[in-house]
Amino acid sequence: MIYNELTRRYFESPTHVGELSGAGVFSGEAGSRDQGVWVRFDLQAGTGTLLTARFLAFGCPHTIAIASWLASLAAGKPLDAALPESISDLRARFALPVEKMGRLLVIEDAWLAAATAAIDYRHCAPTSEGPLSSVNQD
Repeated sequence: MIYNELTRRYFESPTHVGELSGAGVFSGEAGSRDQGVWVRFDLQAGTGTLLTARFLAFGCPHTIAIASWLASLAAGKPLDAALPESISDLRARFALPVEKMGRLLVIEDAWLAAATAAIDYRHCAPTSEGPLSSVNQD
């Protein structure tokens, strides 16, 4: 398979690989190694902003390259339940063959799982004025 320059660069020298832990870190994963593609994102969020991201991935060069590229863009972006770029734009940017679109959807699912966890926590977290009504107060 022929890969474009961006795919080769992020596959051969991926950035933001690994895991995050601690306060403000939210994880999301999707896929299965048994099915040939698995992705996990750890997002560290501040007040409405992504501070940093890390990823782990098992899959083809496109999977690793796109996950790395997304994680590298995270710092300073608003915390949003969407990829920083549309699926069709990512497909074009990385010259992803149509038969590999399922892998891109797994990447999106993992990103959304992590981002949604961060957003849900932020909306339900106690504030300095006391807990929000949606927090379970057992």
